[in-house]
Amino acid sequence: MHDFEHPETAEAGGISDPVALARPDAEFIRNDVSRALAEDIGSGDVTADLLPQSRQATARVITREAAVLCGQPWFDQCFMALDASVRINWLADEGSAVRPGQPLCDVSGPVRALVTAERSALNFLQTLSATATVTAAYVNAIRGTRARILDTRKTLPGLRYAQKYAVRTGGGKNHRMGLHDAILIKENHIAAAGSLGAAVARARQLHPQVMVEVEVENFSELREALEAGVDRIMLDEFELDELMQAVAEVDGRVPLEVSGGVGIDRVRAIAETGVDYISIGALTKHIRAIDLSMRIAMG
Repeated sequence: MHDFEHPETAEAGGISDPVALARPDAEFIRNDVSRALAEDIGSGDVTADLLPQSRQATARVITREAAVLCGQPWFDQCFMALDASVRINWLADEGSAVRPGQPLCDVSGPVRALVTAERSALNFLQTLSATATVTAAYVNAIRGTRARILDTRKTLPGLRYAQKYAVRTGGGKNHRMGLHDAILIKENHIAAAGSLGAAVARARQLHPQVMVEVEVENFSELREALEAGVDRIMLDEFELDELMQAVAEVDGRVPLEVSGGVGIDRVRAIAETGVDYISIGALTKHIRAIDLSMRIAMG
């Protein structure tokens, strides 16, 4: 993982930032956890059956590496779904920067519930902390510029709300949640509609309240998008000098977003061209789980 500082809290946006989600509500969290427990437990935890049903236990979770902590609501729900008597005392705040060897929380309750929920709970915590941690690294890399880091739809199946929440926890901002809340017109849409202008006009006619963004690959398409009056323009695979030229030509009339092949090594240079947004699929699809440990002691 990269070095990072505690990120700033992502702020809500307007039409040019269509998805500024609040923390996922309890229903989303319960659904995520229900699926996770069902695939792990199946017809029953046959290993937990070896333990006395009435025996109590305690456990401590620590992190073996630096991270931005994220996923507490999912972690908690894994235990509460199995036994409401389980108690969890968090020793680090959601969204805080934690160091190697730092205790994250103490868990106490029936030992069967602790051992059965352990893997699913840690899976959520290590995965969402990974997304928040990577996001924080990118956010800190461009600190002081006008650019903002965005996520994409390249999320783990079934965990989009959770991972987009983790992006916000890491200081990033959300792009559209899915295909329903913003229109992103790409090459295939333009070809089917006949022209970029025709695609934008059709989008305005069908969904007048929805943000319309167009992906462009050259300056001819950039000018056509400006003429069509889109809400945002995505510059796909533009070189640095081309990005600076695009920023100068657009001159603040429409927010500009950069997409495609953005790594931590060049994100600062991209941000310094003056673009408004940088979208990065790696925040959610190229993550490596944070190394966590949970040790249980019998009461």
